[in-house]
Amino acid sequence: MIVLGSNSEVAQAFVEKALSSGEKFETIYLFTSNKETTNKFAQHLEVKFLQHTEVIYLDITQKIDFSLLDYIQSPLLFCATGYLGLGTDEGLYNIKNTEKIIDINYAKLVPVLNYFAQKMERNRQGSLVVLSSVAGERGRQSNFIYGSAKAGLTAYLSGLRNYLFSKKVHVLTIKPGFMETKMTEGLPLNPKLTATPKQAASCIYKAYKSKKNEAFVLPIWWAIMLIIRNIPEFVFKKMKL
Repeated sequence: MIVLGSNSEVAQAFVEKALSSGEKFETIYLFTSNKETTNKFAQHLEVKFLQHTEVIYLDITQKIDFSLLDYIQSPLLFCATGYLGLGTDEGLYNIKNTEKIIDINYAKLVPVLNYFAQKMERNRQGSLVVLSSVAGERGRQSNFIYGSAKAGLTAYLSGLRNYLFSKKVHVLTIKPGFMETKMTEGLPLNPKLTATPKQAASCIYKAYKSKKNEAFVLPIWWAIMLIIRNIPEFVFKKMKL
């Protein structure tokens, strides 16, 4: 298994869910920009599941030498790479904030996904499971820079799924709502709309095994975003969302 964003609580919960469900992997490649933290998770997997792991440093905001990754092959890629950044009020006109949000959530992430997708295409097998966001369903004033990047990622995954279907490669887009993670720490989240990493992992694993195209972590978010997407623009622009 290839894991992008391996310090994500959801990514780690998904890996544990897969291994606990009997999945077998020759190697789990844990890509991270913080090797010290990821090494601890790798040791945990090796002790608890006797699973061979390899921790690989990757900062997608920097130039990547893909030739160094040529040896990596896996029929499953899980991507939890993401960056929330500052909200609109604090960071709308902050250029560095805007660039980082767009780079990590879309611009610099897509080439990495393409690299591994091409390998799966050549092998005519594989699954890419990628976390996007409900924020990409419609631009809202509270976080539309982040939302626009996730909208781009969702559209990319839709096109990639369409392209790879005949090549026997599965692409699953996950659209989480609120989740209890480091990224959302300190935010006033409604507990009824918020999933734990363990809940998210169970939902994502089920969707992966069922070969779904898209999945919301909590079903209620499907209904919420259906309503939000269909509010007329002349009404929506007056709302404080």
